[in-house]
Amino acid sequence: MKLKQIKRITGQIEVVTGLHIGGSSDTMEISGNDNPIIRNPANSMPYIPGSSLRGKMRSLAEWHFGEVPRDGNVLNADRESMTAKVFGISADKKRGRGPTRLIVRDAPLSEGWLQKFKSGTPITEMKSENSINRITAMANPRPMERVVPGVTFECELICRIFDMDDDGLEDESLFDEIVLTALALLEADAIGGGASRGNGKISLHLKLDGKPLTLPTLSFA
Repeated sequence: MKLKQIKRITGQIEVVTGLHIGGSSDTMEISGNDNPIIRNPANSMPYIPGSSLRGKMRSLAEWHFGEVPRDGNVLNADRESMTAKVFGISADKKRGRGPTRLIVRDAPLSEGWLQKFKSGTPITEMKSENSINRITAMANPRPMERVVPGVTFECELICRIFDMDDDGLEDESLFDEIVLTALALLEADAIGGGASRGNGKISLHLKLDGKPLTLPTLSFA
């Protein structure tokens, strides 16, 4: 087995509806925000964790390809699971799958929005949500911080192609079928919290090794 190729996907993640990926409220002050977004602690800039992108891609792909284990525990994924080959599994469970193929980097603000943030342009908002008691009709408001629509983040995904079958064709197929489909599913779904209430819709503008990348059309046949 050897590393045959590295495929690099780069581009931008555009926020279409308000995006909330939760951060820590440990330093909340009185009347402060108890539901903040995640920020870089070094400069307070919003970013999208690679773990959030990767986790949602994996979850969507597992459901799409019918590979969610019966007990829901992905650490017990079937030996032939295609998603497990791409996204990885604990070392003691690999059973010949080889190394994890997909690496997803944290996504920082794109340069234009980085400069707007530094200049003081607001790029987040406070959205108030209510849960309503069905009997008393009493509202229980809770504010949520969101990145506003239009903001873009720079993304990078690395997919390693190994020659597990002596020619690398299996990993090439996994890239086309699993990675690209997972990205298409991500764009069709949402990321972050409150997706069922309208949050987290994104648009992907991607390149593969520097060339424009068109994601596959989803099929649910």
